[in-house]
Amino acid sequence: MLVASNRGPVSYTVDEDGSPRAKRGGGGLVSGLSAIGPDADSLWVCAALGDGDREAVRRAGGGPLPDEDTGGQRVRMLDIDAQVHADAYNGIANSVLWFVHHMLYQTPLEPVFDAEFRRQWASYEAYNRAFAEALAGAAAEGAAVLVQDYHLCLVPGMLRELRPDLRIGHFSHTPWAPPEYFGLLPGDIREQLLAGMLGADRVAFLTRRWANAFTECCQAVLGPGAPAVRVGVHGLGADADFLRKRAHEPDVDERLAALRAEIGEGRRSIVRVDRTELSKNIVRGLLAYRQLLDDHPEWRERVVHLAFAYPSRQDLAVYRDYTAEVQRVAQEINSVYGTPGWTPVVLHVKDDFARSLAAYRLADVALVNPIRDGMNLVAKEVPVVSDQGCALVLSREAGAYEELGAHAFPVNPYDVLETARALHAALSLPPEERADRTKRLAAAATALPPAQWFLDQLRALEDLQPS
Repeated sequence: MLVASNRGPVSYTVDEDGSPRAKRGGGGLVSGLSAIGPDADSLWVCAALGDGDREAVRRAGGGPLPDEDTGGQRVRMLDIDAQVHADAYNGIANSVLWFVHHMLYQTPLEPVFDAEFRRQWASYEAYNRAFAEALAGAAAEGAAVLVQDYHLCLVPGMLRELRPDLRIGHFSHTPWAPPEYFGLLPGDIREQLLAGMLGADRVAFLTRRWANAFTECCQAVLGPGAPAVRVGVHGLGADADFLRKRAHEPDVDERLAALRAEIGEGRRSIVRVDRTELSKNIVRGLLAYRQLLDDHPEWRERVVHLAFAYPSRQDLAVYRDYTAEVQRVAQEINSVYGTPGWTPVVLHVKDDFARSLAAYRLADVALVNPIRDGMNLVAKEVPVVSDQGCALVLSREAGAYEELGAHAFPVNPYDVLETARALHAALSLPPEERADRTKRLAAAATALPPAQWFLDQLRALEDLQPS
């Protein structure tokens, strides 16, 4: 069995003496793969993302990384040319495909598919080809290959040509754009992306909505002659055992005490934890909180908005600008409404997982209002970790809404007034009802934990005959 993803389960920094230092990664994919155990004959293929990774690849002679760095998993990093990777990752995956699937373009000005786009697209092809060739060279006869996400849409088709004996799956962790928005892409690029995906025996998505959008795009772009492919849905859940254990370790307890001191005695808390990603809608969330303070002045000095907005993709100007706007709006709210003993918005921009878990534990309300999101694990994690029960204000455009919407306060992510009303309703819940909602949210959130999510995909793929 092989897994392919842009980012692997380990990354490296370079020490002062020039040697690489390993750091194990987290996330659902890492947790999922660990379910197969170290005795399985598996290989994870990923890209070297920085100088530390490239030095580790050089020292490994291009082969598997040392077991002590990877927790016993066999991991091979590909040292793809740095400019090719930058073009493919930032130029195409994050600046085009991400924007299309999350419907983020300001269409009067963007996108512009010019000669520079075509140059970067050639790098995206080369980057995908490097993965396909590495997988083809490493896979045993009839092996199962699970390809991950929008960075590697072309890999299944390329790999199918090289190794028709393989069972190939592709999983999308993002939404999939509806046909009319997917149609922003040039015609040949649309066809190439879909043909690449259809090289798989099976493609899978986080929700039925995204799966349906993919099949609708195939019909709209390729017509009735589109190749047949199995389409599956696997809604990744929270890793309850890990989260509950990790959330009660000493460093989390320390941060919990610090956050309580920052909020102040007896105050309620509205918590959000996000990357400063355009789709996460942090600015409108802040505006909704400001509207809450305007519409319900009784909440002034009684509630604090803990907003954790961790930097994301700061090598792209539009993300730097967005991060600056988040900070500006937070500062404006504090300057207008704050008092000597009350800071309405406590904004943290330095990534700290232990602090995030501490915020989960003390949250009275979790605000998850993305413009569009493949799933959103924060919406699932907060109810699992919450100490006293937590109400969830949830965007209808989050993939998690399919599973959690019945027990949440649903909102249109663009509607600041509706979101302010939902925040007020959530803050006003009686403790018993909040605790009851939290139990139901946690049960739904943990229905498909990462290990099961991963194994379900693997079994579904292994049950198929190769194309």
